[in-house]
Amino acid sequence: MKNKLNLITIASFFLLAAACSKGSIEETDPEIDPVIGLGVETNAPNTSYAPAFAGQTRMTAVRTSTAIQGTAISTALSAPWGITTLPDGRFLITQKAGTMRIATTTGTLSAPITGLPAVNANGQGGLLGLCIDPQFSSNRMVYWVFSENVAGGTQTSVAKGRLAQNELIIENATIIYRAGPAYNGTLHYGGRILFDKTGNLIVSAGERSDLATRPLAQSVTAGLGKVIRINTNGQAAAGNPTFTTSGALPELYSMGHRNPQGLALHPVTGDIWQSEHGPRGGDELNRLQGGKNYGWPTITYGIEYSGAAIGSAIQQQNGLEQPVYYWDPVISPSGMTFYSGNRIPEWQNNLFMCSLSATHIARLVITNNKVVGEERLLASEGQRFRDITQGIDNALYAVTDGGRLYRIDKQ
Repeated sequence: MKNKLNLITIASFFLLAAACSKGSIEETDPEIDPVIGLGVETNAPNTSYAPAFAGQTRMTAVRTSTAIQGTAISTALSAPWGITTLPDGRFLITQKAGTMRIATTTGTLSAPITGLPAVNANGQGGLLGLCIDPQFSSNRMVYWVFSENVAGGTQTSVAKGRLAQNELIIENATIIYRAGPAYNGTLHYGGRILFDKTGNLIVSAGERSDLATRPLAQSVTAGLGKVIRINTNGQAAAGNPTFTTSGALPELYSMGHRNPQGLALHPVTGDIWQSEHGPRGGDELNRLQGGKNYGWPTITYGIEYSGAAIGSAIQQQNGLEQPVYYWDPVISPSGMTFYSGNRIPEWQNNLFMCSLSATHIARLVITNNKVVGEERLLASEGQRFRDITQGIDNALYAVTDGGRLYRIDKQ
């Protein structure tokens, strides 16, 4: 009976959230305990698989006690995919078809920025994630991931170039890395990129989805289904982990990934956190460690879209890493960022993750590298949230597949 009452309480909470006006969400009652009981997910899982440890999935729901508001400050972007904060407080945004835009904190957009290599925007491809050089204020260098047409199909590629002073073009665009082999498909490119604490680039590359390429996530001779670590010239970074199998690529950092669309650096530890799409169930959040194997497709908490088991239908195996957290049903996790601001103190070091199919931003409270609470923000907006960043004003800014740019901050 108690569980039934808890479910009713949570359902009532979501009905109230849905009643918020389009374009904003508000939380105003300071009397509500920030811990509200059961997990935010109330739908049945796709599988009966048991988690490897307590708290690995469906963790306790939490609620932000600070009054917050999310507002769509622009609706004029065209399929934005990546967003990063510029030193002057504006944002550089990629658009899937192959251009970038600059946005202000009030939602004013620049003209499209051109000069980038051609992208293949079919399916899940296009101009994907981006980051700026730590010395951007002096060198104006931008790095990005895109799906490139090459002999044999398409592949996940990395390029760099200088944002011109007039902000209309990327100058001297150069492709510095390609995750091979090429494949004639349009799915699972991965596509996030960031600088780690050593000044090297971390890049996520998908395994291209199909049964023909899926096993390459477990091959150290291929760049598919990997997180790679390279320097700004595209060469394997110094100090990379060593994979002992013959022919291992020197740029590999971790392996056994499916479609990794989220990367974030913890603001205190410098650890690299990563999210990836599972199949039907089994979306994952991982804390990456160099040289580790994260299991796909040997172990997974999901099943095929047809309902069939994947491989031997196992979730644990010696030598393969467990996700810190997983979702079943899926939320389709995409871009993510840790909050290091001070405007909302209870959010300090929380992870904010964009959800595509479940149309919300997931707030994850993490303690000792474990998820201890989960909250769904902006769920009433009905948007496929694609990427998120923290502004220099300590608000969060997120883009959606539908072309919106949101500002999320306290009221």
